Amino acid sequence: RGLLLLAVALALGGTVAARCPAPCVCDNLRGHVLCLNRNLTAVPGTIPQLTKKLDLRGNSFMVIPVGTFLATPYLTHLDLQRCKVEKLEEGTFRGLGRLVYLNLASNGIALLYQESLDGLSSLQQLILQGNRIEEIQPGAFGHLGSLTVLDLRANALVYLPDMVFQGLQALRWLRLSHNTLHVLGSEAFATLPALRRLSLDHNELQALPGEALARLDAATRLDLGHNPITYVAEEALAMTSLKHLFLDHAALQDVAPDAFTHSPQLHTLDLRENQLQGLPPLAGAGGLAKVSLAGNPLLCSCLLRPFRDWLVRARVQVEGSCAAPPALRGRPLDSLRPPEMRCGHPQPPPSPAAPSERPRMAGGRHCPRGCACSPDFHHGSCENRDLREIPRGFPGDTRLLDLRRNTFGTVPPGAFPGLKELASLHLQSCGIRALRPGALRGLESLVYLYLADNLLSTLAAAAFEGVPRLAYLDLDRNAFTRLPAGAFVLLPNLISLHLQHNAIGELLEGDLAGAGGLRWLYLAGNAIGHVAPAALAPAEMLEKLHLEGNRLVEVPTAALRGLPALSELKLSRNPIKRVGDGAFLPVASSLQHLYLDNMGLERISPGAFAGLGPKIRSLYLESNKMSNIPDMSNFTGLEILNLQDVPFRCDCQLLPLRRWIEKLNLRVGATCRSPAEARGLKVKLSTTFQTCPGWGRGEAGRGSPDKTKAASKPSKTKRSRKSPARGFKKSRA
Repeated sequence: RGLLLLAVALALGGTVAARCPAPCVCDNLRGHVLCLNRNLTAVPGTIPQLTKKLDLRGNSFMVIPVGTFLATPYLTHLDLQRCKVEKLEEGTFRGLGRLVYLNLASNGIALLYQESLDGLSSLQQLILQGNRIEEIQPGAFGHLGSLTVLDLRANALVYLPDMVFQGLQALRWLRLSHNTLHVLGSEAFATLPALRRLSLDHNELQALPGEALARLDAATRLDLGHNPITYVAEEALAMTSLKHLFLDHAALQDVAPDAFTHSPQLHTLDLRENQLQGLPPLAGAGGLAKVSLAGNPLLCSCLLRPFRDWLVRARVQVEGSCAAPPALRGRPLDSLRPPEMRCGHPQPPPSPAAPSERPRMAGGRHCPRGCACSPDFHHGSCENRDLREIPRGFPGDTRLLDLRRNTFGTVPPGAFPGLKELASLHLQSCGIRALRPGALRGLESLVYLYLADNLLSTLAAAAFEGVPRLAYLDLDRNAFTRLPAGAFVLLPNLISLHLQHNAIGELLEGDLAGAGGLRWLYLAGNAIGHVAPAALAPAEMLEKLHLEGNRLVEVPTAALRGLPALSELKLSRNPIKRVGDGAFLPVASSLQHLYLDNMGLERISPGAFAGLGPKIRSLYLESNKMSNIPDMSNFTGLEILNLQDVPFRCDCQLLPLRRWIEKLNLRVGATCRSPAEARGLKVKLSTTFQTCPGWGRGEAGRGSPDKTKAASKPSKTKRSRKSPARGFKKSRA
């Protein structure tokens, strides 16, 4: 059709440029070039320089080399759908500074590199729907400051790391539907100040990602439908501008009364097609005007009266009808009168997980006795059924299997036959002491394995035979006294490893053998007193290292060598009294977040932060014992700095810090402990510095008492909001 319309346009007066590539059609008047379905293996090199719209759909480019579009700098629209593109070289689109629309849908792109989209400073819409994107490298969107719509639907994303969307200051709609997202970093959305709509529907989120969503101050619509979320907890959602929330077609069984207390502008709540038998009065949602409960098994007994009464008082419109008792089945909720909602011995709809049942699935399939299987969500659950053996017979298309809180003791070989599509397996709190070799054999699609709160003390590599796609392994709160050395050699795609709150005493060379793709390593709450210099070397792609709450007495500087991607290091709550020169030098080029709080730290050497500089975004030093800190004037990228509960001595030695703090647009919480006349005062307001040599330089007008009093008056500037994590964020004033 496009070719026909363009041919008609040309016949009516358009001209074909002399340099138009032979297989393409060019409209020189409008600056359009159409090379649709021409089986091209490379972008034609003779496209007219003044071309504005270039349509290359349906070709076979595979890889687009750097510099391909340098000869067409006036392009505003570029369509590369269905071109079999597998890789975007760094710098592929350089020279396209006028491009506003780029469509790369339905290709085979698996990874977005840091500079893949460099040069697209005017881009407003980026369509990446229907690719194979499993990972987005931090900084991939750093040059897209004008982007308003980012479409990442129908890819293979399983987790979003912190700051992954950094640089998208103008983004208004982020579309992440139809992925397999299960893990969201707490700061995944921290750099999206203009975002109005977030689409997270059709993913594998099992809980409301409240911490990540709290960073979206301007978002008005949130789509979370078609996720296996079973419960919305107290104060779960803190989105101050949110008006429309969609939690339809999930697995909700309960919602806390004050779940939406911190979302005061919430207007529409869509809870259709869940498993709700009722709701409490949602008193915290003062602005709510409409609740949709259609498709839920609502039990209209006296237990639902408080919710019905709240609807009337708050004048909230409701959609939905009763499923029970039989006398009220089919009655709309808004037609009920309190006397009709009686208690006695109503017969509620049968529990989907009653132990005495053997539910029959659609198409004649069965579910193991005592379990519940959902054909719509491809989920199976036998949670807390007092089972002694792992049940068999789940439907072959099961993708999430929840076996928590049973008493299995051992997971034998071949425990999960016929579950080739299983992506998420929950075995928490099952008293498991042994994961036998071959226990997971056949789970070729498994991505998430939860083994927290068990009794495991060792693991053999053979236990992970047959799960090559495993990316997320949770072994928190077990009985490990050391890392299970060599256990990860069969897990080439392992991204996140949780071993928190075990009894690990040291990290030795070889412990992480085979974990070459590891990005996040969580070891908080162990008894680690020593990290061997080569212990972390196999994990050369490591981005996060959490060692808080251990027994380290010094920064493990030698062990940090060979970690060029490390961006977050947590050493909080270790008995480290002194930080020496060059302590973080091995990771100085990548480190962004450093936690040194609550350690009893007494001294930081002048050269402790050598090499660190503008890349540092957050630094936590609160609750320590040092009275001074080294020069940090080159930390120009700081967004969070916490100096609370540090006993600063506000004398002339602290004057450089005082000057630096005053220049920062941050609230740092620094107060004086001494001398006595300054005790309790903010460092930047203390008058004890006025007697210091050189005070007059740069402090014009701040030396007099009157000026000092004026400086202490409340500012009319908008105060910065405290970070949901800890510390203080950069002011938005």
